[in-house]
Amino acid sequence: MYSSISLLAAAASLLTLSAPVLSFTSYANDFIDPKLILSKDFSNVTVDAQATILAWADELAAEGPWSVMNKTYAAPSGNKHDYMSWAPYWWPDCSKVGNTTELTPQQIWVTCPYVVKDGQFNPDGRTVDDVGEFDDIANAILYNALAWALTGTSEYSSRVAQYVSVWFLDGDTAMTPNLNYGQMQRGPTGQNGTHTGILDLKCMAKVVSVVLLLREGKAAEWTSDIDAGLTNWTTSYIQWLTGAGIALEEKAAPNNHGTFYYNQLAALQILVGDTTGANQTLHEYFTTQYQWQIAANGDQPLETARTRPYHYRAYNLAAMITNAKLGEYLGYSVWNLTTGKGTTIKDALDYAITLSPGNETADELWPNVVAVGAVYGDPDGSLSNFMSQHAGSSYPSDAQFLWNQPFSDSGFVAASKNASDNAGAAQHSGTGNGAARLCRGVWETFAMGFPGAILTLLLAA
Repeated sequence: MYSSISLLAAAASLLTLSAPVLSFTSYANDFIDPKLILSKDFSNVTVDAQATILAWADELAAEGPWSVMNKTYAAPSGNKHDYMSWAPYWWPDCSKVGNTTELTPQQIWVTCPYVVKDGQFNPDGRTVDDVGEFDDIANAILYNALAWALTGTSEYSSRVAQYVSVWFLDGDTAMTPNLNYGQMQRGPTGQNGTHTGILDLKCMAKVVSVVLLLREGKAAEWTSDIDAGLTNWTTSYIQWLTGAGIALEEKAAPNNHGTFYYNQLAALQILVGDTTGANQTLHEYFTTQYQWQIAANGDQPLETARTRPYHYRAYNLAAMITNAKLGEYLGYSVWNLTTGKGTTIKDALDYAITLSPGNETADELWPNVVAVGAVYGDPDGSLSNFMSQHAGSSYPSDAQFLWNQPFSDSGFVAASKNASDNAGAAQHSGTGNGAARLCRGVWETFAMGFPGAILTLLLAA
């Protein structure tokens, strides 16, 4: 008789093999209510999304752990523990420097004046990649925490504990709790962080989703020492985020920068248990920036004015949706709250899907479509039709499809299952191998909830 833990792991592995799995996608931001995941009350249309989550958990874990110490160059403070990044749209202009020999990259960074070219990424902007490292750890711990919740397998929660400790807590590798050197513009006067650098840690909302999931799920590997250490780190960072001059400039930004600032602060306040402060933070956003971000026709004029408007509309929508989800978690529902022009988040989404992406990336908008449809409903099928036409049959396999429910899968999951049934017909005549039969059994019973799949395996063992 196999142990239940072994069967859990086997089922997880087989599920990953059973369903189509998408290549990894880093969503602009999101917040996941832990109660939704821990309840395991999943619709059978989320089978493919669950398989994707398990695959992404392993894929991302193969790249960790991550730390600010991995960068080659220290911040201007001389301390590698200080987070550091370069403003992505700033380019050097060395035409008037007067050099007689070719400058090294390091000389350019401190000698040449830098000028902004909105929307044009400087290719050396990731030479120092703390921003990429943080994005990676936020995603890695998110999917490993979700995989732990789906399977109960301690390997996933152990990874989360390790990665959080390395980035935030361990003395040799931890980040100092500030962004004094975020999105530096470089050049002789650009050796300090700018307010746009606060955006680099926008995915703290994902990190907080992870912490709440492991806390409320009572994961053994999420120890009281780790929880207390992260709470202390976060408390210090909140003090910086609400007091530093560049942080307050970001808070005042009228566009997506301000929206993401409120994502970050409210989520972190939830982490440290300051729900009153988090409510006040979200109320401040929805009575200030939000009021002028959506026009009467649903456009987001401050994002449309940018050089990549399709991206920035989707980007700010993701931040608005995240703020609304944080509010919902706290009992502060804003989905039907109108702006000064009488519009809602849904109006912004409805407008965005009417526009052509042109030469921009279209799929940035798709998670927003599913999230909005899950909240407001899709009675005429327009949103699911949009996803079917533009995202194709793969969209129910997207990881976010699990927590953005209810939303139609346009029949694609059922079609996939029927294809699996047809391909496995020979198994019923005894010609199929045992592993294939077990794999198909997991596929079918997982649709009824993970415990049902495990029960089937236990009975078969």
